[in-house]
Amino acid sequence: MSDFNKFKKALQNHMETMFNSNHAFFLTSVSKDDLWDTYLESFPEGTNVILKERREFDCTCCRAFIKRYGNIVIVDNNNKLTSIWDVKDAEYPFNIVSEKLSELIKSSPIIDVFISKEKKLGVDVSRCIEGDKVIEWEHFYYELPQKHVNKEADTISGQQSLHRDSKNTFKRALDEISLDAIKIILGLIYQNSLYRGVEYSPLMISLLKFKTDYAEIKNSDKDIWCWKNSYLNFVSRVRNTAIGTLLVDLSENVDIDTAVTKFEKVMAPENYKRPKAIFTKKMVEEAEAKINEMGFTDSLARRFARLDDITVNNLIYVNRDAKKKLKNSVFDDLKDDAKTNIKNFDKVESVHIDDFINNILPTVTDLEIMLEGKHEKNLMSLIAPKNKDAKTMFKWNNNFSWAYNGDIADSDIKKNVKNAGGNVDGVLRFSIQWNHKGTYNRNDYDAHCIEPSGNPIYFPNKGRVHQSSGMLDVDIIDPKKDKPAVENITWTDKNRMQEGIYRFIVHTYNDRGGVDGFSAEIEYDGQIYSFDYPKPSKHNAKVIIARVLYSHRDGIKFLTSLESTMISKEIWGIKTNNFTKVNVLMYSPNYWDGQESNGNKHYFFFIDGCKNETTPRGFFNEFLNNDLTPHRKVFEALGSKMRVEESDHQLSGVGFSSTQKNSILARVKGSFSRVIRINF
Repeated sequence: MSDFNKFKKALQNHMETMFNSNHAFFLTSVSKDDLWDTYLESFPEGTNVILKERREFDCTCCRAFIKRYGNIVIVDNNNKLTSIWDVKDAEYPFNIVSEKLSELIKSSPIIDVFISKEKKLGVDVSRCIEGDKVIEWEHFYYELPQKHVNKEADTISGQQSLHRDSKNTFKRALDEISLDAIKIILGLIYQNSLYRGVEYSPLMISLLKFKTDYAEIKNSDKDIWCWKNSYLNFVSRVRNTAIGTLLVDLSENVDIDTAVTKFEKVMAPENYKRPKAIFTKKMVEEAEAKINEMGFTDSLARRFARLDDITVNNLIYVNRDAKKKLKNSVFDDLKDDAKTNIKNFDKVESVHIDDFINNILPTVTDLEIMLEGKHEKNLMSLIAPKNKDAKTMFKWNNNFSWAYNGDIADSDIKKNVKNAGGNVDGVLRFSIQWNHKGTYNRNDYDAHCIEPSGNPIYFPNKGRVHQSSGMLDVDIIDPKKDKPAVENITWTDKNRMQEGIYRFIVHTYNDRGGVDGFSAEIEYDGQIYSFDYPKPSKHNAKVIIARVLYSHRDGIKFLTSLESTMISKEIWGIKTNNFTKVNVLMYSPNYWDGQESNGNKHYFFFIDGCKNETTPRGFFNEFLNNDLTPHRKVFEALGSKMRVEESDHQLSGVGFSSTQKNSILARVKGSFSRVIRINF
């Protein structure tokens, strides 16, 4: 038996082990010509000599086998590829040849599943006559186990296309569907609050496991993992179902009631009525645990007013726990056991603030609100005078004023863009950053955006304000050592922005050997989405960060994107995107005691544990008595200089003006729990 025959037998034994395993089989994207060329060129000099017209191990049959089947691989439990060429104990020179082939195949991504309608792969033996002798030639050959022969497939390419779609849909679902969305739906199913929800229970349980496992996989292995786990997996097409649409809506922070109602319009009969409120006990417990985990306390560095500074008649709502802390205070006059007829809210509502105060709040025992990124400028504190008996200098009949937040903490990218002279205060912002991970990355990356009209915003038109109000204002070409490099595009006018799809791209204009990639941010309406591309990007490569649909009515919606995280910040001791307890709800002091003509009405939600981290002004000229108008310049300087002193306690939270359109998500507890979108 020749050396080739030994290698052929070893290859067959290796393939037998592979095909008798429980693994699915795939094909990598290496080209057929590269496979064959690598096979021929890997033979050490003198080991594949020319016999007559061609080399010894160069024949039509072996070429056909290698080109057609040479890129077959399986994925092991560690998300590593094993190729048919990973033959153990192959003899020289075939050990070198097989090693080179394996390296080539495993350096390419998986592109398809392997499907065969034929049992026999290749030609076992061919014969030719030379003179009066019959010469037999051995070739690469393997007979598939019957379980791997798919004679029912109409076309191989058609079956492969179906599996590609399943894998892509599966990965997209895992990228876009959040863990919280899955848990919310499971909670609704367990309390029988989702129409036909029990039918989806096995699907949701499986999806939860896949999502949890997926989060633990390295980014570089996620694509391989998805090929392996999407094969013949009933979860793989979840995104294309009605429950998948609900999952995506919840993941994109669509109002829960809106998302569930949309699902039920598809699934439920016309006369269907929800049996229970949408929010579940488990979800409430998880939110409460999260608040405790964040460790909010009542001790604050600076304080502006105390609860016992305020008379009962100027409070709209006070939390029961907060009231118990006030001994011998005016709150003792409030009756714990007051009864109110409770309106049965059948499901989550969207209501105006006045309707909420008049019709819902009287039924509430506990109130929580969710602070979002867009609410940063709504953060405020109530300010009391040091001397309670001091004569008021305001337009209203009390000594209280308020101050909204003016110092907002920025993300690292946002801060570095500002330091580079970029505008970060627009409607929509796309920023990139590199050379910030500890290694010197001298690459020249460019931020690009293709607007819905096809108009590109990128470095050739830096500094130009486009018709849409978009502009690239920072373009760093040559990063400096130990200094983050950034680029920035900002749109400043929502009404001028084009409706349609925006494509955000990072172009490697010049690859100078940077190995740690780049980061990116997309910010809209105060919410920041963060992306990380940690691997090298070749010269002239273009990485699509996201495709985003924009409309004047609905804002932005991500159609596709790299893996992202929605940045949750801690602002004044409160985590954004989490429910947190409201201690007190009141009107602004200019509307206390029935006053109605002292400027705009504000609604103040004072949050448990909220800590003002700034040193705001004690008053503003807009608040001053008209008699002080001639001295406005002096009072402007005094107001800027005289800051609030430190205090152990404070009333801080978020405020909303009656003249500015806004909304906030509230969770209320009474006879049952529900979530309400309050509109201003």
